[in-house]
Amino acid sequence: MGKIPREQILSIKKLKTHFFSRKGVAKAVDGVSYHLRQGEVLGIVGESGCGKSVTAQSVMQLVPDPPGKIVDGEILYHGNNLLSYSPKEMRKVRGAGIAMIFQEPMTSLNPVFTIGNQISEMFRIHKRMNKKQATDAAIDMLDRVQIPSPRKRVHDYPHQLSGGMRQRAMIAMALSCDPEILIADEPTTALDVTVQAQILDLMLRLKEEFATAIQLITHDLGVIAEMSDRVVVMYAGQVVEEAPTVDLFRQTLHPYTQGLLTSVPVLGKRTAGKAGKLTEIKGMIPSLFDLPEGCRFNNRCPECMDICKKEAPELETYNGQTHFIRCWLYNRN
Repeated sequence: MGKIPREQILSIKKLKTHFFSRKGVAKAVDGVSYHLRQGEVLGIVGESGCGKSVTAQSVMQLVPDPPGKIVDGEILYHGNNLLSYSPKEMRKVRGAGIAMIFQEPMTSLNPVFTIGNQISEMFRIHKRMNKKQATDAAIDMLDRVQIPSPRKRVHDYPHQLSGGMRQRAMIAMALSCDPEILIADEPTTALDVTVQAQILDLMLRLKEEFATAIQLITHDLGVIAEMSDRVVVMYAGQVVEEAPTVDLFRQTLHPYTQGLLTSVPVLGKRTAGKAGKLTEIKGMIPSLFDLPEGCRFNNRCPECMDICKKEAPELETYNGQTHFIRCWLYNRN
């Protein structure tokens, strides 16, 4: 990994995205702040339901309303607040400026249109190409993402492609307009290990080719270690730790992050004194409709103190460095 560029192209500040229902208000994203620099890979990690995907959908303004609504905060793209953009202005940003690939391509690809038709549409809308130019560009993109026989596959429908090839087609569509930012939401979860490695290698290669910044959302810490320059750890709608990847793995601070790391099986190691026994984070994730007072991790934390049950810690820098932590073990100065 090279030196992290300095320019921030995306900055999320105190973002709050809530979901309203008869049951109450679910605070899916509750005061999240982080930034993305030009050309870097930012990993977003956490358990299911922690707010990773909703944050990404908020950036793209794809949160279903109702029941979801962005109630506070800013999403700055080159200093401009996307939350003030009209639907027409956001359509220009999507694809050309910020693109997104999803966990399951079959839910994102239209089953009644060919792959080539769906990719070429991006060129027709954003680059105003005619039909032949757009089709040729779509074939070129399929070739770039290493889909074999692209001139044949451009006429295939999504159901005619394997899972790995559908994900490659999604990446081709996302990168068709040379976006500055690619948000990848669990892009390899539904794929087998071999195809997963191929997709990740492809993303890194295309990142170098297009100079694209990547926001990689995943629950896989192995992928984070391999791909990311920096890591943001989320829990119950908040950022609990943020650091350069090397620092996070070398000096893991938050008890939740420590729990995530020790719950990963390591080949040949004995965990918790028993072969094959995994260390778990005890307890359950709190309901977003009924969040606990104080630190949101207090009911599962082995280091829980009295203050953790009464007061919520802020996200603060650790020793004045680039490592940030939301925990009373470190925020008591």
